Amino acid sequence: MNVMPERLHRPVLVLNASYEPINICAARRALVLVLKGLASAEAHAPGQFHSQRQTVALPSVIRLLEYRRIPHQTRALSRKNILMRDRYTCQYCQKVLNASDLTLDHVIPRSRNGETTWENLVACCNPCNNKKGNRTPDEAGLKLLRPPRPFSVHTGRQLMRLLARTDEQWKKYLWY
Repeated sequence: MNVMPERLHRPVLVLNASYEPINICAARRALVLVLKGLASAEAHAPGQFHSQRQTVALPSVIRLLEYRRIPHQTRALSRKNILMRDRYTCQYCQKVLNASDLTLDHVIPRSRNGETTWENLVACCNPCNNKKGNRTPDEAGLKLLRPPRPFSVHTGRQLMRLLARTDEQWKKYLWY
């Protein structure tokens, strides 16, 4: 069974050497870490990856082989992180969509001095973004699902728990 391109984008839980959940990465990145000998697969997803010399099962959970001290740091403001924070859900119509079907919306438009910050950016589908245009949500008759906040440790843990609902193998590693 060959790996379909979308399978390389599926989320993989990353554990520190101590089995502490520390991140979520794409299956492609997880495969690279396993093949480089930096991580081991603790649980597998359906499917395999075939190279010229070997066949590797797709990981669902990987564990780093060396302990990494993870400093408490803020997450970079990026499209990917905004979409993850908002759970790939349009913050106006509440539709869950693929990343390619979502845009970022400045709640207070840039033309009105709205800043590019965690508190002013939300995931938005194209129809809602077009409807909102250069107006505030109130002016456009739209209501935000939830107020935008910075990505925090709590947000990351909540995201891991949500993703665990779709991958039973994650649950035993998410004890908090």
